[in-house]
Amino acid sequence: MQTQLRQLPAVDKLLQSDELSRFVKIHGRQLVVNAIRAELEVTRQQIMAGQPVRSIAELTQATLVRLSANVHPSLQPVINGTGVIIHTNLGRALLSQRAQQAMLQAASAYSNLEYTLESGVRGSRYVHAAELLRRLTGAEAAVVVNNNASAVILALTVLARGAEVLISRSQLIEIGGGFRIPEIMAQSGANLVEVGTTNRTYIRDFEQAIDSARTGMILTVHHSNYQIIGFTAQPALAELANLSHRYQIPLMEDLGSGTLLDTAPFGLVHEPTIQESIAAGVDLVTASGDKLLGGPQAGLILGKAALIEKLKKHPLIRAIRVDKTTLAALQATLLAYLEDKALEEIPVWRMISADLNTLARRARKWRAALLESRRSSGVSLEVVASASTVGGGSLPGQTLPTRALAISVDSVDTLAARLRLAEATMPVIGRIENDKLLLDPRTVLPEQDKELIAALRSVLVN
Repeated sequence: MQTQLRQLPAVDKLLQSDELSRFVKIHGRQLVVNAIRAELEVTRQQIMAGQPVRSIAELTQATLVRLSANVHPSLQPVINGTGVIIHTNLGRALLSQRAQQAMLQAASAYSNLEYTLESGVRGSRYVHAAELLRRLTGAEAAVVVNNNASAVILALTVLARGAEVLISRSQLIEIGGGFRIPEIMAQSGANLVEVGTTNRTYIRDFEQAIDSARTGMILTVHHSNYQIIGFTAQPALAELANLSHRYQIPLMEDLGSGTLLDTAPFGLVHEPTIQESIAAGVDLVTASGDKLLGGPQAGLILGKAALIEKLKKHPLIRAIRVDKTTLAALQATLLAYLEDKALEEIPVWRMISADLNTLARRARKWRAALLESRRSSGVSLEVVASASTVGGGSLPGQTLPTRALAISVDSVDTLAARLRLAEATMPVIGRIENDKLLLDPRTVLPEQDKELIAALRSVLVN
C-alpha cells in the first residue's frame, strides 16, 4: 500500500498534460489544481481500500471530468417538447426578442433606474412600468414587486395587518410550491374569516360577516389552477365592489396568472383580464408577470392610487423590489401590448394562437428528417393528434388541439432520459403518453427545429 501511495504523481506532473494545460489557460490555474488534488485524494482512499493505483492517464481523465462538471452551469437551456406553454418547471414564459434586448441593454450600461433625468435628482424605480400598466388597464396607479406571492403578502401586511379579511371558503387555495392563502394571511398578520360554503357563496354571506370595527379587507382569489363545477355560486366582482365601497372596506383580487388579452378567441374559456377587474371596481388587483402576460417574473399590483402609495411607503417593499433587468423586460413586454403586437412578438401568445396546419407541417418535417437517416431497429415515428395546455396555473382543464411527433421504442423511459441527458446537443424534454414519447411543436421554437432533429438523431440513429 505504501509503495502504491508513493507512486501517486505530483500535482505539477499532472499539470504538464496538454489537456489540463489547455484548461488552465481557459479557466485559471487554481481551479485545475484544486480538481487535481481532489482526484489524488480519491485515489489515496481507493488505494487504502485495496484498489490499485490509477495511471497518470486515468487521473488526467478523471480530473477533466471533474473540471467539466465544475464549470458547467447547472441552469441551462432546454427544448420544451411537452406542449405545456407556461411550464413552471421549465422557466414559465419565454421572453420576446424585444424584452431580451431590453434586459441586455439594462445590464450592460448604467441607467436612470433611480434617477430623474429632467431634474438631475434621485428618482424611483417604481415609475418605469407604472405608466404603461395604467394605460393598458385603466388603473389609477401601479407598482411592481418580484412576484405575485410577494404582491399578495405586501398588500395584506400593509392594509389588513391585525384586521379581519373576508374570503369565500371556495377560494382558500394552494398553488405550486405550497403557497396557501390561509398561511399567507397568517404570515401577514391578517385574520382570516371564511364566508359561505365550499361550493356556494352569496353576497349576503359577505355582508353578514362584515364588522365595521374589525373587518379590514374583502379578498377574492381567482381559481387559477382548479375548477368547481355543478351546484355553485359566487358573487360577481361588481357586487363585491359595491358592497366593499358601501362599507368603505378595500376589495382586493388575486388574479394569479393575470392576462391583458382575451383567451376565448383561441378556443379557450374566457380568462378574466386585469382591465375587467379594474373596471368592475376592484380596489387592488395582483397578478404575475411571467405567466399569461408573457413577461419576466414579477408581481403586478394595480388599483387605487391611495392604496398603492401606502404599499410603496412600507419597508417590506424594499425586500421584494425588482431588479433593473426585470423592469426593462417588463416595459418591453408591455410596449408590445400597447402597440397591438403581443400576438406576433410575445412567445406565450404566439404559441397559444399557433395555426394547427403549421404545427402539423413542422411535426411532419421532423419525421421526414429522421426517416432520411438510418434508424435503430424497433423505432416507429408517426404524427398524431394531441392536445397542448397553457399551464402555469392558468385555464385548468383547457386544451388546444395540436399535432405531435410520437416515437415508439422498446423503452420509452430510456429514450426520454437519453434526450434529457444529452451532452452533445441541447436537452430535450417531451411527454410520455400511451407508451410513446410525444414532442409537441407548439412549444418548440421554430429556430430550435434543427437542434431538436440533431438531438433525436443522436439517440435514434445507428
